[in-house]
Amino acid sequence: MRILSHLRELSESLEDWRRYQSISIEELRLDRDKRNMVLHSMLISIQSAIDVATYIIAEKGLRKPSTYRETFEILKEGRIIPEDLANDLSDLAGFRNVLVHTYWELDMDVIYGILQNDLEVLLTFKKIVKELLEAI
Repeated sequence: MRILSHLRELSESLEDWRRYQSISIEELRLDRDKRNMVLHSMLISIQSAIDVATYIIAEKGLRKPSTYRETFEILKEGRIIPEDLANDLSDLAGFRNVLVHTYWELDMDVIYGILQNDLEVLLTFKKIVKELLEAI
């Protein structure tokens, strides 16, 4: 199943994210290689969650999202994830767009805050999806 490859990618990138939490904000600002590793890990983690969510939407026959942010709103409407998680994931989907379209300078304080505080959001989503798959 394609969802399993998305979940595997999500799991691996979340492990990277967890390791990168030990990077200081000073290192993030000054070390381009470390910054690129962190940003790549965040991008892959968030995109994998979007891919998993899109797969679930298609499998459940839910309405098609018009944006990545809306993907998680649809999962909330379908009672697959709770509202607070949907809001947090939607915010991360918006951050994903910033990462992809780096046409403005990224704020290292914001990135560092997301690095330190938002891993749990994606881990919670992964747990819910795994429980959903086990129920099938």
